[in-house]
Parts: sequence; structure tokens; C-alpha cells
Amino acid sequence: MVRMSMQDLGIAYGEVKIVEDLNLQIPEGEITTIIGPNGCGKSTILKTMSRLLEPKSGIVYLDGKAIHKESTKEIAKKMAVLPQTPQAPSGLTVYELVSYGRFPHQRGFGKLTDEDRDIIQWALEVTGVQQFSDRQIDALSGGQRQKVWIAMALAQGTDLLLLDEPTTYLDLAHQLEVLTLLEKLNKEEGRTIVMVLHDLNHAARFADHLVALNGGKIMKEGTAHEVMTSSVLRRVFHIDAAIVTDPRTHRPALITYDLIGQEAETEQTKPVSIYG
Repeated sequence: MVRMSMQDLGIAYGEVKIVEDLNLQIPEGEITTIIGPNGCGKSTILKTMSRLLEPKSGIVYLDGKAIHKESTKEIAKKMAVLPQTPQAPSGLTVYELVSYGRFPHQRGFGKLTDEDRDIIQWALEVTGVQQFSDRQIDALSGGQRQKVWIAMALAQGTDLLLLDEPTTYLDLAHQLEVLTLLEKLNKEEGRTIVMVLHDLNHAARFADHLVALNGGKIMKEGTAHEVMTSSVLRRVFHIDAAIVTDPRTHRPALITYDLIGQEAETEQTKPVSIYG
């Protein structure tokens, strides 16, 4: 079943076209990961899916309705978005930030109800940051902050999460912690997750549905085994990749790669000795 879809989507910054005639469906209850080289339109597409950008043409549908015609508050009840570099006001505590996730559901003066507090507590616990609830965001490590932002997104009570490079600036252990948490939310809570990732091995390991972009166009989409192949990576990233099967996850894994034509380019640019 498809929860979200894009039909003939066109996106541009001014006169510069980034995406043209894009058609993409997001499977419900799965983790969809978008990969591709820098500047290919990954984050731009995610911003348009989350209403942060208005498309030049085409439509983004959520539950059969065009999201850019829906009210912001109604969309926020269905979809939570975590941008690449979220910013919190200085001095804000973890609990205060997570409580902001309840804003779309509040009425009147916006006081927290008992239901709000229960959901906030659950979000803190499921992300493993409840022990930091009284601590200021500025005092946390990068990995801890990222989990707090995810907790805020969960507090919105949506079953659709959009995340733009959620592992940026994190070390290997914290990257794995965040992605494992998202996988748990998907498998145990039934959340539909869409994220942009740079690390191809992480993308192949955690994605149910993988979308490879280049030049604002979908080059290949499908399972990790269908997308994470030498031929697809050659077309998308212009690399000659060696792919194996990960013995732990049984998913494809990139072990090494070379730039296509690198040897020829090296020969052409090699300094010539004046001494022969």
C-alpha cells in the first residue's frame, strides 16, 4: 500500500531546474532511503515532500490529498520532519524541546494535557533520552541531540517520519544507534520512514526500499539487492564498485571502489620529468 506519492514533480530554484517529471511512491510501513551524489536533488525532494519547498509543477499526495493544499497543522498531525541541521533555542531543555512535538495537537493557550505528558514521556523513553530530560540541549553530545530531535518528532504522534541525513556529523557508534532506533520504530511501531543517507552500506543495510537518484532523476529503485549493484553505482556515482554480501546482515555491502577512468586521468596529469 502507498501512503505518499509524487506525480510529475518539478522542482527548481529560480530558473535552475533541479527535478523534472519525477514520479515516486513511498510504501507504507517500510523504510525508504534515497541515495545519490551531491547536488542530485535528494534533499530538495525531501523538502518538497515535507512542504518546506513548493514544487514548480506536479503534486505530492499524502493519504490521497495534495499536501500543498492542506493546512500546515493538519499535515503536522500526519507527518514529522527532521531537517539536516535542526536548531534549538539556547538554554532549552530536552523535555521542553520534545514537548514542542505536541504543538499540532494543542488548543487554546497550548497547555500540556495529561495525554500530552504521557506521549512526551513515551517518546523520551523509546529514544533512550529520558535521563537527560532536565538537561539543556547544548550540553548533550551530537548523538544524544539527534535522538532528542527524533523524540520530538515522535511526540507529534505521526506514523510518517521524514529525515534528511540523520547521521550527519555523528561517529560510527552514534550513527548505528540512530539508524537502529529508526529501524526499531519501523518494525515495532509500524512507522513509515523516509530518509536521505550518504553512506551506501547504511542505506543497503536499513532500507526496505532504496531509491537511487542522479541529475534529479530516478536511476533505479527497489530492494537493496536490486539497487546496490556495481552497474547501478556506476551509473549513479560514476564509480567502479566491488560489492559483496555482508555475512551478518546478508545485505549487499560496498567494500572498495575506484573512480571510473581514474587510471587514464592519472596518466594524463602525471608530471613529465625534464630529465627524460
